[in-house]
Amino acid sequence: MKSVVDLSGKRLLLVKQSSLGDVIHTLPLVHALKRKFSTVRIGWVVERGFAALLDRDGAVDEVHPIHIPSTSDPLADRWAYGRAFAATVKTLYRLRRQFRQAPYDVVLDLHASLRSGFLALANPGGVRIGFADAKEGNTWFQHRLVANASGCVHAIDKNLLFCALFDCEVAEEDFHLCSSPEDRDGVEQFLANSGIGTDERLIYVNPTARWQSKHWLVPRWGALCDRFLAAGLRPVFGGSRDDVSYIGEIAKAMTRPAVVAAGRLSLTESVALMQRASVYVGLDTGPMHMAAMIGTPVVALFGPTHPERVGPYGVAHVVVRADGLDCLCCRKRTCAELRCMHGIEMERVFAATMGLLQGQ
Repeated sequence: MKSVVDLSGKRLLLVKQSSLGDVIHTLPLVHALKRKFSTVRIGWVVERGFAALLDRDGAVDEVHPIHIPSTSDPLADRWAYGRAFAATVKTLYRLRRQFRQAPYDVVLDLHASLRSGFLALANPGGVRIGFADAKEGNTWFQHRLVANASGCVHAIDKNLLFCALFDCEVAEEDFHLCSSPEDRDGVEQFLANSGIGTDERLIYVNPTARWQSKHWLVPRWGALCDRFLAAGLRPVFGGSRDDVSYIGEIAKAMTRPAVVAAGRLSLTESVALMQRASVYVGLDTGPMHMAAMIGTPVVALFGPTHPERVGPYGVAHVVVRADGLDCLCCRKRTCAELRCMHGIEMERVFAATMGLLQGQ
């Protein structure tokens, strides 16, 4: 496909509002475009919970935070669609007023949904570009379509297909996340208050995910973290305020006190904590993609999702999965049996972690 436009001096809008992992997967494309076209002004429509991450990023000039309640969350009730519809209408009205004042020349719709199509349409004029395999009628909103490669393609590689439109190539330097000196100072203060010295090796532990089907067993998390402590490593539990209760159950299963950063650090401070950690150990979820983008080695427990599509990208890693199951990669958000996760033994996760650490 030929280049749509020279982006020099132009205004480019990205629509990729969620989830955290999907936002992370889009950043290499944005960094590559900004590196090639230094005068392009890049805006981004994103869920407000992730806006701080983009505010830190020098490649993103304007962040348009929105909040539309999720209808795919396993905990969503029957009124979720009504709330989402009302929030979408208000959001479109507000974005339309913003974009009229400073319209964008090109809009990249990487979310590929009906809602993102309407969000892109809020910009008056401009060339809208999306994926040819988008669902929910998203292709009807686009002027140009990007064809996806056949077969199993990682989400990052799929997003990078847009580079060809602008004769742009991605480089190693485009894979990074940004944090501020204040974020790093906040993390060091938190660690000091938790009794962790500057020379201690940390393990960023992320045991939670939105999908119930991704969860491991609480006793195994407790036993694993006890093994880390016995080996002279300091596990630190990351996550959000919503994860504190679950992590508390893991802490009760441990024989030594746990260090819990969940709910106490911001998203950008969590980036700084991952930069400080020697390895990430956890589930397939947004923080895993953050760690990989930072360059922190990853041990990831996989069950219902496909590691070739959404696994750790471009970083030393080990994917741990149960053996001999025909239901892997089922993409179910809930499961009554959880054979894929319960089949992962604690010793395998510990050995994988130690193997990565020995390679550093």
